[in-house]
Amino acid sequence: MCGIVGFTGHHQAAPILLDGLSRLEYRGYDSAGLAVRDGEKLAEVVKATGRLRNLSEKTDDGRTLPGTCGIGHTRWATHGEPSQTNAHPHVSGNCTGSGSGEVESEVVGVHNGIIENFRELKEKLLKHGYEFYSQTDTEVVVKLVDYYYKKYKLGPIDAIAKTMVRVRGSYALELMFKDYPGEIWVARKDSPMIIGITDGETYVASDVPAILKYTRDVYYIDNHEFARLVPGEAHFYNLDGDEIEKQSTEITFSAEAAEKGGYEHFMMKEIHEQPKAIADTLNSVIKDGKIDLSDIGLTDEQIAGVSSLTIVACGSAWHTGMAAQYVFEDLARIPVRVELASEFRYRRPILDPSQLVVVISQSGETADTLEALRLAKNSGIKTLAIVNVVGSSIAREADNVFYTLAGPEIAVATTKAYSAQLAALYTLAVQFGLVRGKIGEEDYARYIADLQTIPQKIEKIIEDKERIQWFASKFSHIHDAFFIGRGIDYAICLEGSLKMKEISYIHSEAYAAGELKHGTISLIEDGTLVIGVLTQKALYEKTVSNMVECKSRGAYLMAIAPYGRYDAEDTCNFVTYVPTIDPHFAASLAVVPLQLLGYYISVAKGLDVDKPRNLAKSVTVE
Repeated sequence: MCGIVGFTGHHQAAPILLDGLSRLEYRGYDSAGLAVRDGEKLAEVVKATGRLRNLSEKTDDGRTLPGTCGIGHTRWATHGEPSQTNAHPHVSGNCTGSGSGEVESEVVGVHNGIIENFRELKEKLLKHGYEFYSQTDTEVVVKLVDYYYKKYKLGPIDAIAKTMVRVRGSYALELMFKDYPGEIWVARKDSPMIIGITDGETYVASDVPAILKYTRDVYYIDNHEFARLVPGEAHFYNLDGDEIEKQSTEITFSAEAAEKGGYEHFMMKEIHEQPKAIADTLNSVIKDGKIDLSDIGLTDEQIAGVSSLTIVACGSAWHTGMAAQYVFEDLARIPVRVELASEFRYRRPILDPSQLVVVISQSGETADTLEALRLAKNSGIKTLAIVNVVGSSIAREADNVFYTLAGPEIAVATTKAYSAQLAALYTLAVQFGLVRGKIGEEDYARYIADLQTIPQKIEKIIEDKERIQWFASKFSHIHDAFFIGRGIDYAICLEGSLKMKEISYIHSEAYAAGELKHGTISLIEDGTLVIGVLTQKALYEKTVSNMVECKSRGAYLMAIAPYGRYDAEDTCNFVTYVPTIDPHFAASLAVVPLQLLGYYISVAKGLDVDKPRNLAKSVTVE
């Protein structure tokens, strides 16, 4: 979430900053702010909570803020509640941070990302006389820059480099120093940032759309680099403070150039977009605390008359069906079959006129799934499509359509489309359960409330991605990996295994944990990576027992477990935790560390993450 912009040049900065922030509103935010300098004068800071229009009104669309150098930010609250005080920009001086006007501070800054050790740094700064007015990690990092700037008196390069070495976490950081009018200093680690230059003016933003109106010549600042921006120029530095050369890239309207948004790969960008994709998909049918399928065309009478479900899909979409099978059968007590589209169409399936065939496809053009849909329709069976592309072939031909709102997905390895499909299936299962009288109103409300926590909980998982990155770097050399789990955890394993093999080219398999002793355990040897998914409380001990059997044969054990199950560390070599949620919906959380694991192993091996060999995004031929 969050968005950052910056400008230094010859035009008034504030209107340009507001325009850039408006193009980043899709990222989600709860407050916004600007800091603008007019020559040698002190920076003037203005903040507002709520929508960006509140900040625009406060500044008369930026016209009341003179000056040609400034930075701006839209904030999605992490550390500290949404408030004007916690809104960015933050300053190094000991002020309230809640008002508007000029600020007497050496450093003013905005920040995207998470500073993981901000509490430790805050304690250090308190001992050196600093006071804090906000609850944010951003104020801490701005004051840390100020501390190094004043202590060593060597200028911004030294202060920023020392800060980057000291902090842990992710950041895209923009700074202005009182002693350096007309300059913006930026630094990056993990959070995206791009820099554009044209006609003696310089722009910076967290995503391409914010600056495409002004320039298509951009620089991508890499991890552990920082830069000094002056009108029409950008000077880049490494952590040693040495200036480095970078080549600019010309942005076109192609997806590759314009939609990566500063991330190294589309896949990582799309992993980060999952909370929004899920929230948008859920909100399309959850209205006033209830699930409303009227736009999809499914009535309660139709749901009550369905005798069984057949879910037909390919690849990751089939995996969402596998997870949904457990949810539908448990909540709605309705029989469910999950079919591979490529198999379904080549046998003579027994179809009941009262059943519902659900076909799932991100593109809506998957050849086998489209043919399966046609087979069902030709047999007189009612069909429902879950697709991401409006007007696609499957969307046009199905009787009813549930559109996932994941937006365009560019990486071949699906992440956000998979998650949006799961969200759609969950809402269907909950509504089926209510209509069919298998869950009561109290449970119905609880399930909906739990579903709406998924986006926030995924954000928390992504914040901890560096632990997965570290683990992946240690195991990028492996040749085999096994994913094991029971029930819904088995379905999660199927997707985790696919992510591993399709982008890292490591042989991996997913097994229902109870099947290990039926042959598979013979493949376990010293150093084999076995990943256990442990989100289902009723099946936890059984899966752990299966993992112990693997460990006794030399396996290295990794586990995905809910917060609170710290006993997993007694058995496993490495555990990554996910927030707790109703077990029916655990797939949405547990899959994210597995997506990150596949991604980081692929990166460590130097592979083309977004375009794995021999694979296409949409399989439109048989």
